[in-house]
Amino acid sequence: MAPEPPPTVPPPTVPPPTVPPTAVPPPAARLNEAAGRGIRFTLWGLLASALLAAAKILAGVLGHAYALIADGVESLTDVFSSLVVSSGLRIAALPPDEKHPFGHGKAESLSALFVSVALLATAAGIAIQSLRQILVPAREPPAPFTLIVLVLAIVTKEVMFRLLYRAGRAIGSQAVQSDAWHHRSDAITSLAAFIGISVALIGGPKFVTADAWAALFACGIIGANGVGLFRNALDDVMDSAPPPEVEARIRQLAAATPGVAAIEKCRIRRSGLSLLVDIHVEVDGQLTVRRGHAIAHDVKQALLDADLSILDVTVHIEPAGG
Repeated sequence: MAPEPPPTVPPPTVPPPTVPPTAVPPPAARLNEAAGRGIRFTLWGLLASALLAAAKILAGVLGHAYALIADGVESLTDVFSSLVVSSGLRIAALPPDEKHPFGHGKAESLSALFVSVALLATAAGIAIQSLRQILVPAREPPAPFTLIVLVLAIVTKEVMFRLLYRAGRAIGSQAVQSDAWHHRSDAITSLAAFIGISVALIGGPKFVTADAWAALFACGIIGANGVGLFRNALDDVMDSAPPPEVEARIRQLAAATPGVAAIEKCRIRRSGLSLLVDIHVEVDGQLTVRRGHAIAHDVKQALLDADLSILDVTVHIEPAGG
């Protein structure tokens, strides 16, 4: 009888290599990515504004078009506002520290507030200069070639507005949206200048102030947008609540966590590009402290993992039915 073959020994299993945990927690990583995206678009807008400002002012001086010169000055304010927004985003992305335990998100809201005020100041400045030109009209009509510069400016600024506004909405940045409206206001003033210069060229010396009247009309539109942006930025600075659907989603996620009986209270405030949540959840009053702490941790993790740009969550445990 042949001896039985020795049993086959399976090769030893090699455990998969352990992946070191990321040095940046997911909420902070999302914040950095959003801020970086906003900064990139803002800097592109800054470059476009600088080039257009130089072209408008030069063409306005050579072509005797005051509206074009004023439009170029307005483009220079876009450069300044873009610098403010990019600086605010960089500060807002900094992690919490000992002096700022809740992070630096308010820097983004403050930059949005500053830019909206600058937008209102720009509208007022152009309005004053337009009134001066109406009272003391220029002697020479604008040159026809200035219309070409204005067409290029309108197209470029409208494209920049759409790109920045879409990016601002995507990352939840009031500052980037305010900066986008600076580009839209520039496009509006360029359109007003185009209409006014066209009327002046067609109508002759009697319509030499048409570009100033058009610029004055555009100031009303810019001012109205500036007021709306100022209100939104002020709401962020004053810790206003987010839209109701955001709170409803947070309550739904927390209530779906195992062990949570009900949601007693939920308070949310915006901190720049992120949200800070303070939520009270009810659990079985007979649970141990350790189990209640574990449920609180699960609630916090569920909210941090959601696509709501939540930076931090404070969970309070309350006894159900108490």
